[in-house]
Amino acid sequence: MHSERTEVTTDDVVDASPTVDALMVRVAAGDQQAFGELYDAVASRVFGAVLRLVIDRSQAEEVTQEVFLEIWQSAGVFDPNRGRAIGWIMTLAKRRAIDRIRSAQAAHDRDLRVGIREYRVEDDVADAAEIAVESERVAVALERLPDAQRQAIALAYDGGLTHTEIAQLLSVPIGTVKTRLRDGMIRLRHELGVTA
Repeated sequence: MHSERTEVTTDDVVDASPTVDALMVRVAAGDQQAFGELYDAVASRVFGAVLRLVIDRSQAEEVTQEVFLEIWQSAGVFDPNRGRAIGWIMTLAKRRAIDRIRSAQAAHDRDLRVGIREYRVEDDVADAAEIAVESERVAVALERLPDAQRQAIALAYDGGLTHTEIAQLLSVPIGTVKTRLRDGMIRLRHELGVTA
């Protein structure tokens, strides 16, 4: 008697683990176990994306925690018909990271202003004052740009995002991002009186 042997390939095996999309739907319903599984599935990816933006490891850990808290609190907003859960999660992560960068920059600027007032060594005060004046000039010039150009410049230079990441975050074509950056920088140079 001859028996046929069928060979099972990895293509034939169905992944039994739930997808991130399915986990998100369960999290939206308040399923804590699904939230734990979702965390295990995407935490390292979220942390890596945040770390690339904020650089500092402890800051990245804090931001990652904030992202997962936001996921738990607002999972009901996620609409699986509008896109993949991982895209929604990564957008949250990038926004939180950019918020942290902006917050850190604002704190740095505030510390610099306080430091300038309290510093008494003349040369250092003059240098710091010059930096502060120049920073103020740039801030004023940025405010004169159209919102779309200012946003693109902030994401690229303050947020450290690539053209592709900005396009994904803003849901616009990459060509639009490049145009906004180019036009914004030209206008910014004009506002600052830079001729080169």
